[in-house]
Amino acid sequence: MPRPALFEPIEVGGLPLRNRIVIAPMCQYSAEDGRMTDWHLIHLGQLALSGAALLTIEATAVVPEGRISWADVGLWDDATEAAMARTLDGVRRWSDMPVAIQLAHAGRKASTERPWAGGRQLPPGDPHGWQTEAPSPLPFAQGDVAPAALDRDGLVRIREAFAAAARRAARLGIDAVQIHAAHGYLLHQFLSPLSNRRDDEYGGKLDNRMRFPLEVFDAVREAFPADRPVTMRVSGTDWVEQGWDVEQTIAFAAALKARGCAAMHVSSGGLDPRQKIPVGPGYQVPLARAVKQATGMTTIAVGLISGYDQAEAIVGTGDADLIAIARTILYDPRWPWHAAAHLGAQVKAPKQYLRSQPGRFRDLFGGD
Repeated sequence: MPRPALFEPIEVGGLPLRNRIVIAPMCQYSAEDGRMTDWHLIHLGQLALSGAALLTIEATAVVPEGRISWADVGLWDDATEAAMARTLDGVRRWSDMPVAIQLAHAGRKASTERPWAGGRQLPPGDPHGWQTEAPSPLPFAQGDVAPAALDRDGLVRIREAFAAAARRAARLGIDAVQIHAAHGYLLHQFLSPLSNRRDDEYGGKLDNRMRFPLEVFDAVREAFPADRPVTMRVSGTDWVEQGWDVEQTIAFAAALKARGCAAMHVSSGGLDPRQKIPVGPGYQVPLARAVKQATGMTTIAVGLISGYDQAEAIVGTGDADLIAIARTILYDPRWPWHAAAHLGAQVKAPKQYLRSQPGRFRDLFGGD
C-alpha cells in the first residue's frame, strides 16, 4: 500500500524532513525582556514530541522595538540568545525534530498589550509601550499613535539587525530561518501600497515596494549558513481592494526564488482593519496553489487545516508541498499521530509514550 502523501519525506533547501507537517510559529506572549522562559521549554518541548517534521519558534523580534507585544521573544543580544539556548538544550535532550525560527519586526503593529489583556496598542508613555516605526507615518487602526517613518539609517539598522539575529540563530544550531513578511508586520507594510506611501526608491511601483524585504532576505541569506534553508512567510493578499494581492505575491516569490529562497509559507491578511476574509476550511490554500503553479517554488499552505483527509488532499493534489498547523496543534498536540493512524502511516514517537498504542506499536510508530 503506498504511503500517504502527507507522510512522504521531502527535502527543503537541503534540510531533510520526515513528512509534510510543519508546526507554524505561534506567539506565546510569555517572554521577559525578550528572553524565553520555562513556558517556552514546556510549550516547544511538547510540540517537539508530536511527530511533525519541523518545529518553528514563534515570531522572534530582531530588535526590542520590533516586538508585537512587550512580552514577545527576541534574539537581539547575548541575554536573549542565552535564554533561547537554554530552551533549545532542553528540547533537544528529548527530541531530534528540526527547529526553525521566524525572524520578525512588527513595524506599526508593535507596542501592544498581550491578547488576553485586550491587545490594544500601548503608547510611548506607557511603561510597556514605545514609539513604533514603519515605511510611512500611517497608523494601523484609528486612534493608534502614528508610527515614525523609517529613514535610510533606520532601514540599515533593521536590515543589519535581521542579519545579526540570523547569525545568532546559526550559533544556536537552528536548522532553518523563516523571515516574516506577512500579517501586516513591517516587511508586509513595505510590500503593500496601502501602508507604503513612500516617494523614494522604497515606495511606489512594485519593484520599489519589494526592495527592502528583498534586501532583508539577501542579508539574512548571507548571514545564515549556506547549507541551511532560509524561507519567507507572506500574506498572499490583503483582502482589501487596491492592496497587496496574489499577482504581486507571485512576482515577489519569483524574485525570492531567484535569490535562493527555499520555500514560501503562504498566509493572508493582517495589514488593514478593512479586510474582508472569506474564512473557511483551507481558505488560504488557493493562494499557495497559485504561487506554486506560477513559480514552481516549494510552498507551505496554512489556515484552518484541521482534517486529516483535508491535509492529505492538499499535499496529494499538489496544491502545496507541505501544510502548517498552529491552532490545530495547540488543541491537539498529537495531531500528527492521529493523522498517521487515520491515513495508515507512521510517525516518530518517544519511547516513553509507546505504550499509548500497545496493540499498534509497530504499525503506527515503526517498531524502533
